Amino acid sequence: MFDRPSSNERAVLVHIDLPAEKDQEDISELKELASTAGAETCAVVTGSRRAPDARFFVGKGKLEEIKLIVEAEEAGLVLFNHALSPSQERNIEKELCVRVVDRTGLILDIFAQRAQTHVGKLQVELAQLRHLSTRLIRGWTHLERQKGGIGMRGPGETQLETDRRLLSNRIRLIKQRLAKVEKQREQGRGARKRSETFSVSLVGYTNA
Repeated sequence: MFDRPSSNERAVLVHIDLPAEKDQEDISELKELASTAGAETCAVVTGSRRAPDARFFVGKGKLEEIKLIVEAEEAGLVLFNHALSPSQERNIEKELCVRVVDRTGLILDIFAQRAQTHVGKLQVELAQLRHLSTRLIRGWTHLERQKGGIGMRGPGETQLETDRRLLSNRIRLIKQRLAKVEKQREQGRGARKRSETFSVSLVGYTNA
């Protein structure tokens, strides 16, 4: 069973130049995202590769460099300026023994912090759960602890099967709630259209 390491807010940032990725985000934006999420950047690791390593995204030498910096800086978090596969994220965490978050996970965390409305919180939670569902493997995701644990597991279920079932149930519930909200909004739009009420729409980074 694999427990994800807990983390403090001191973060090591990792950015690798990849020729195949023409529109890579630069490291300065990752620093801003990390700060917005509440992390303190204590070190930045850069490098270049022709292509990501299938197992660790970075090479073994670079991974060892990151590990030494994490230990020296007493960091509890490593932020990658890239999208990691679930297996890459797990493999890196096992090697570094600290929490690893990719760019997608970091942005979702920021959205979760900034969401104010009930609908916004539901939408962010749905995105986070979908992201998490691809990363479940023989791991204790602590969902049972939140939901009560004992009595929640079906006959013959493994921990992984229980986690996936709980995630699936929560995702289905959120979708139902969002569908209900959308129906109410559609009715409201119809009423405004019939009354010829003037409407203004604001489009920004989070809803474009």
